Amino acid sequence: MNRDEFRLAVRAPSFLDSHATAPGVLELRPRPRPRLLVWHPEAVAWIHRNDQDLRHAGSRLLTRMLGQRSLLWTDGPRHLAYRRVLGPALTGRRREVHRQIVSDTAHSAIDALGPGDVIRVPRWTRDLTLRVISRIVLGRADGALLAPFSAWIENTLGAPHRALANRFLRTHAWWPIAMAPRPMFRRDLDRALVRSAEAAASTRPAGLAGLLRAGDGPLGHLDDGELRDQVASLLFAGYETTASSIAWTLYWLDRHDGVRRDILAELAATSDDGSDAARVPLLHAAVQEALRLTPPAIVTEKRILPADADLLGRTLPAGSVLTPCVYLAHRHPDRFPRPHRYDPGRFLGRRVSGAHYFPFGGGSRYCLGRDLALLEIRMIVAAVLRRRELRCVDPDVPRPELRGAASAPPANLRMVVTACHR
Repeated sequence: MNRDEFRLAVRAPSFLDSHATAPGVLELRPRPRPRLLVWHPEAVAWIHRNDQDLRHAGSRLLTRMLGQRSLLWTDGPRHLAYRRVLGPALTGRRREVHRQIVSDTAHSAIDALGPGDVIRVPRWTRDLTLRVISRIVLGRADGALLAPFSAWIENTLGAPHRALANRFLRTHAWWPIAMAPRPMFRRDLDRALVRSAEAAASTRPAGLAGLLRAGDGPLGHLDDGELRDQVASLLFAGYETTASSIAWTLYWLDRHDGVRRDILAELAATSDDGSDAARVPLLHAAVQEALRLTPPAIVTEKRILPADADLLGRTLPAGSVLTPCVYLAHRHPDRFPRPHRYDPGRFLGRRVSGAHYFPFGGGSRYCLGRDLALLEIRMIVAAVLRRRELRCVDPDVPRPELRGAASAPPANLRMVVTACHR
């Protein structure tokens, strides 16, 4: 690991800000295989257009956490099979089921907030979204499973030094206990995930894990190891980044009272719960702008060239690694004037090219849960705004914290409940 790679791993926001004026490509490592961070729209569009022909590699940390066979970096026919099985279950007729799950879970969590309560927003949104995705994946929110799962994630990602240790070190008997990285797998938790997946097959409608366990269709039978990897991946991907997006949206609306008042007026004029983006266009734009300014992932998946390729006037050899940078693409001043300003108007009545704006990735690897995540963010933010008034306790603008490859509000971002409404 060279100096630039280390700075990206340890101090990503400040490192990326220092290269904001670069021409859209940053060479992190020249050899033996070039590794490039890319945010030039032509390069991003090329990657998305040719994605099916590229190879995909998970991050060192997430691969150790979620397993080598995770659908997040599976390639070829197996990847397509997962998308064929899971895609229909995340859209279409399931939308009403998901809407009801989000509504019930959100209002239950909001009911527990009383005047004067101070909440650590990232923790509150993670607890909420983990319960939502558990019901969607497993058919139920089982506290006996979710508590150790959440603790496992926090022990691995919850502090930068632990994430780095787990990324670059392995636990050895001789390594000091106080410094040892947490194990990536826990046998008791793995067994519980598999048992919950088996139970999900009997729920109606079947949870996503039940579809994977069914043993028919394009996937065929999944052994317990592969099933464990997929359940862990679906739970992790379905709550971590969504929780960060909700927390950031609430933060930005607290800091921009005029936008918050306009959204409250929009909500007052409709009975929609936020599930229909067309009926709450300003709320939807506010969410999109939060995803632009504070994306839950600063980069998307690494792509590996299987053969030499010409890109931006340069011939890259086979094996070169290209990593699209969401953070810098979203802050490009040519596409987003005054990029550090929170301005939902950027997204009102207009579409932004996927080469400039891609909070959910793009190409053949775009997030299958994109529509579900947007529905969930809008609904939870709408419910909070309608039923509770929250104000930030700390006046300073928080710096994002890295949680592995994800970016989240700092753990100490707190809000106080100043009023309650039915």
